[in-house]
Amino acid sequence: MKEKIIKKATDMFLKLGFKSVTMDDIACEMCISKKTIYKYFSNKENLIEEGTEVIHQKIHSLMDEVVSKNFNAIEENFEMRKMFKEMFQSFDHSPAYQLKKHYPEIYEKMMANEIEDCNKMFSQNIVKGIQQGLYRQETDVESATKFYYTLIFSINENTQLESDAYKLEGKALEYHTRAIATPKGILELEKQLVNYI
Repeated sequence: MKEKIIKKATDMFLKLGFKSVTMDDIACEMCISKKTIYKYFSNKENLIEEGTEVIHQKIHSLMDEVVSKNFNAIEENFEMRKMFKEMFQSFDHSPAYQLKKHYPEIYEKMMANEIEDCNKMFSQNIVKGIQQGLYRQETDVESATKFYYTLIFSINENTQLESDAYKLEGKALEYHTRAIATPKGILELEKQLVNYI
């Protein structure tokens, strides 16, 4: 039952907004009593926190899935982008923006987890791209990683509409790739831009 509540609540939070969905709404949607929800979660914040952890795990496993398909480094980034679009396309408002605005403590905790994951994934992608001759040999992996995730997170936490965030993230990916790509990498980037715009 706990998992069902988390799943339903998380879907509702993402679609309708963290602030606007009440415990009553969740209970009504699930045809259960509010008392049943409170049996598992002491309050709404507790439910949101567990829900964001479930989303985090889901994103993490989808990212691992993309990496396991062994695309070249540049294509891999575009496939990640496609995966995120499919996951969040039904939402009008950016979940990260809402969370930061209404539940800053939960947002901070979630971001600490996300930064750790993204740091690792972006670094691995850059190392892979260097090995494949798509990114320049002298690329400072740590700095390039930090620049890129700072851009991506800043877009997500400061952009209200999911569609606007998606467009800006695309520009950030192009900017990031051009900054570290070899001529061979630029050709691959141009190819991906044609396929994914």
